[in-house]
Amino acid sequence: MAGEIHGKVTTKGLRDSSGVLVYIEKVPGKAFAPPSVHARMDQKNMQFLPRVMPVVIGTTVDFLNSDSVLHNVFCPDACADRVNLGTWPQGQVRSFTFKKACFAMLLCKVHPEMQGFVAAVPTPYFAVTSPNGSYQIKDVPDGTYAVKVWHPRLKGTEKSVSVKGATEADFAVAK
Repeated sequence: MAGEIHGKVTTKGLRDSSGVLVYIEKVPGKAFAPPSVHARMDQKNMQFLPRVMPVVIGTTVDFLNSDSVLHNVFCPDACADRVNLGTWPQGQVRSFTFKKACFAMLLCKVHPEMQGFVAAVPTPYFAVTSPNGSYQIKDVPDGTYAVKVWHPRLKGTEKSVSVKGATEADFAVAK
């Protein structure tokens, strides 16, 4: 049987509640292979899109430059090997595989105001909140899990959630 976890994350100190990652940390006795299809993060309108991208550990992310200016992708975090993909023009793609659990901050050396995040987590059970804080994690096997909440500027939280069919779990996070 598979169910879902849905609910709302309330944030304090932010303009809205978008970009909060809600995920199941582990499913006992199960390991998850990364998808064979690469994930894609765009650099468009001088932003990383999506700003927060969750992936399963081992996933390769393709970084596309859709802007008419040069962009770069680098990460100062050790969990992402302090990668620097260099600088490339519009229409080109550079790739990196996130091999470890990581909340990687992505930056552009050409445009220091740009910031994005790749969250490499152990399971495919994750969702990123909408502006009103709502989220939905689909196809979750029935069971009890530690569900965690992460945001780059707020203190994370977690709670135990027992899933049987459609299950609601709300969270609140602040600085």
